Amino acid sequence: MEGQEPVSGPVGGVEGQQPWAQQDAFTRWVYGRPFFGGLWLTLGGAWTLLTMKASVKVVLHVGMQGVAGYLLPTLMVLLGLLILFSPDQRLFYSITGVLISLGTWVTSNMGGFMVGLLLGVVGSVLTFGWLPDQAPRASRHERHGPAQQATPDGPATDTGHHGPDTPMAQAVTVAGTPRAAQ
Repeated sequence: MEGQEPVSGPVGGVEGQQPWAQQDAFTRWVYGRPFFGGLWLTLGGAWTLLTMKASVKVVLHVGMQGVAGYLLPTLMVLLGLLILFSPDQRLFYSITGVLISLGTWVTSNMGGFMVGLLLGVVGSVLTFGWLPDQAPRASRHERHGPAQQATPDGPATDTGHHGPDTPMAQAVTVAGTPRAAQ
């Protein structure tokens, strides 16, 4: 491609990551919602539906137990798609998705032989834990800086329970007795 320079080195502060404006529309869409949670919940419902071998005529003849075997996985697929296309209501959808996924244990061949159940539960949990526009977490070293030096009151491993900012130390200082004289 003429006129364009290849991107090398850190871009946007992170090695190999493109700035938000330079990413394609699908990538922005995926990272703007709990994509993998919704995808896994949808796949869990689809897998559970595929493991159901009875025809609809037999299911209607069996009654509500048979209908629930198809209804709960269908709701899992629906909730997964709602998570993908309406992420604003993700908390309600994820809680409902966990409950429905667990309900397939009883109604749909042990939750699609555990595969559909686990996909649904994990997808719902991923959705529940997803937060939009969250900054990356700073490590402990970045938050606290270099290790603190030893204080005159004790060794460097002292957690500061006897330092001048504790209520006991303030009370002793207010009473007029210096801390070193104790």
